Amino acid sequence: MSDVTRILSAIENGDPQAAEELLPLVYDELRKLAARKMAQEAPGQTLQATALVHEAYLRLLDGNEILRWDSRGHFYAAAAEAMRRILIDHARRHRALKRGGRLSRSPLEESAVMAPEPSDDVLELDEALAKFATIDARAAELVKLRYFGGLNLDEAAMCLGLAPRTADSLWAYARAWLFNELKAK
Repeated sequence: MSDVTRILSAIENGDPQAAEELLPLVYDELRKLAARKMAQEAPGQTLQATALVHEAYLRLLDGNEILRWDSRGHFYAAAAEAMRRILIDHARRHRALKRGGRLSRSPLEESAVMAPEPSDDVLELDEALAKFATIDARAAELVKLRYFGGLNLDEAAMCLGLAPRTADSLWAYARAWLFNELKAK
């Protein structure tokens, strides 16, 4: 049993010291996942990879609720889901009307060129992914792990307990379905 699995078990059993032991063991891996995801975001993103890791970690170890993880892979899948939700919440906040919505700033000079409207790719992908989850939940989960979690195909397959060839087929199917769905918008 790995140290991470042992500590996750201790957290599940209510050991208050276990949460403090977990962060140093998983921090580097979570930081890499967050950095990969943040590299895919649009330029000008105000959320940083470190802040994403810390927020996801706090959500995973909420003191009011005891979360249960079956394995190390399950923990990283939960971390990927937490990061996805944080990024979507962040995108929604920035699109909210009280923060200017879809408006962009422009100088008062008429000769200046206006900046393009910020992309809502993450929100459109989330909507398409929710629709896709009703059709094929396993393939949608694979997309979440790959896109939002930053895992490669083998890592995502391991988290979902899939054979690599099955994961490869699901990935090709999911990409094609999502491409057609997003192209239709």
